[in-house]
Amino acid sequence: MGLLDGMLGGVVGAVATNAINNLIQHHGGVGGIVQHLQKNGLGDTVNSWVGKGANLPISPAQLQQAFSPDRIGALAQSLGISQNELLQKIAAVLPDAIDKLTPDGMVPRAG
Repeated sequence: MGLLDGMLGGVVGAVATNAINNLIQHHGGVGGIVQHLQKNGLGDTVNSWVGKGANLPISPAQLQQAFSPDRIGALAQSLGISQNELLQKIAAVLPDAIDKLTPDGMVPRAG
């Protein structure tokens, strides 16, 4: 899985790393997932992850509202965990993942 594995793999485990990698890839990269979350009412939250200040938390309920139930359901099934467990794992690590993938407060360009 590459860069994200090195950053998060030892800290959060394979399930969360695979889930976040999948979501980032599904949305066309870091910029895509950032835009998706911004468009779904989480602008202040996701902007805190990209920026240089403290990362605001995200709840499993906020993630559930931001991503389609089909997407979360399929991802949870592919990883062999419940949707609730998946949302908890993503909520726990997504802020730090986006923070680490946006050094200097800049979203990397696609491609």
